[in-house]
Amino acid sequence: MSEPPGAAVSLAEAPPPTDTPSRPLAAQRVLPLRRPGRWIATAVVLVLAAQFVHGLVTNPFYQWDRFGYWFLRPTILDGLLVTLEVTAYSAVLGLLGGILLALARLSRSPVLRAVSWIYVWAFRSIPLIVVLLFLYNFSALYRTLSVGVPFGPAFFSFDESKLATDIVIAVVGISLHESAYAAEVVRGGILSVDQGQHEAAAALGLPKGYQFKRIVFPQALRSIIPNYVNQLIGLIKGTSLVFYVSLLDLFGAAQSMGSTYPGDIVPLLMVATVWYLILTSVVSVVQFYVERYYARGATRSLPPTPLQRLRTAITDLRARVRREAAV
Repeated sequence: MSEPPGAAVSLAEAPPPTDTPSRPLAAQRVLPLRRPGRWIATAVVLVLAAQFVHGLVTNPFYQWDRFGYWFLRPTILDGLLVTLEVTAYSAVLGLLGGILLALARLSRSPVLRAVSWIYVWAFRSIPLIVVLLFLYNFSALYRTLSVGVPFGPAFFSFDESKLATDIVIAVVGISLHESAYAAEVVRGGILSVDQGQHEAAAALGLPKGYQFKRIVFPQALRSIIPNYVNQLIGLIKGTSLVFYVSLLDLFGAAQSMGSTYPGDIVPLLMVATVWYLILTSVVSVVQFYVERYYARGATRSLPPTPLQRLRTAITDLRARVRREAAV
């Protein structure tokens, strides 16, 4: 005879009794996945880093007392100012030249495209030191430069040897070389902008110049900035070649003092190395904040600053310590 609905379940079908009540899910402790390989790699890296720092500090060959003596000497600081001056002028002129070359490369004029392509091809093929040495001896080829009608009268002329000072040669040579690389960086950034942005701007009837300045170029900067900062860091280090055209920059000052004081060659090289590290670090910090500024509207949330990351790490560490203490 079948049991009516709602009848009690038999003892054989009942679940076995338990003495320990189940803990709430929120109260249960989540154990992290163990990663022994990560810990081993971290330990190896820390040991190697400690050995490197120990050797760097304790090795008498580096002569850290002489390093401290030379670090802020007027000769070194004068060379540092020359490096900053050449870098600043070359970075601005190189970027402007790169923008013009990129626009010419994207132009509908076959002449502009051909000239831009040949320029980029030539200066990316010729080493920078060759360009600087060629400009340094340019007065031997052309004593005077003139502007006028080809194969006709000249409107005005000037003596090239009087105009081409050492710093002018350095800035012009590096700017010409830098423009070729900056042109490809800018062109790649412009091409990275979605075609729909161009079509939307054209549909609004905006002038071409306004479209580029207000819509295309600001979006292209998100791609241009990281690549051009790499070029800028290379430019800072590339200024060391102006020593070969009789301009005493940071490296030239260290090299000159090393020739005068042969026993201080290593500390002088370390001085130049540390100053280059400082300059590139400052550029990297500026790059982070510029990228963060242009990331507005492209990401859901802006990337945290180093200070914000430090605060988050401290907060997470405190929360972890409290959980461990509670358990």
